Amino acid sequence: MNQEQILKLVLDHYENPRNYGEISDADVIEEGGNPGCGDILKIYLNVDSDNNVRDVSFSADGCMLSQAGASILLEKIKGMKVSELNDLSAEYVTELLGKKMVSTRPQCARLGFNTLKKAISKFSQKENIANSNN
Repeated sequence: MNQEQILKLVLDHYENPRNYGEISDADVIEEGGNPGCGDILKIYLNVDSDNNVRDVSFSADGCMLSQAGASILLEKIKGMKVSELNDLSAEYVTELLGKKMVSTRPQCARLGFNTLKKAISKFSQKENIANSNN
């Protein structure tokens, strides 16, 4: 995608976020923030018995890039296996948003990704504990 297409995508996801709102029965809720500009974002995650992301959403109060970045990311990861998410690097955000967009405000662009990674880690810890108790 060229820069103009990426900008349109970011604006569209900011104005019409996908997967926005709380999931009342989420397996994991994780909050992340960006102290530099005051962005706050929560990820709500449900994983099915095959360790696929069944449902994922976010709620946020922050800048356009942090909210749109989360919306774009979560749209892409629904249905993925937890193990696939563990393997994703921050470069994935660059692939989704483009190098120029990410380089302007990397902490904002990666807030959704970083919060998602914390949510996946929390889910995996809960699973390990549950499995060790069985």
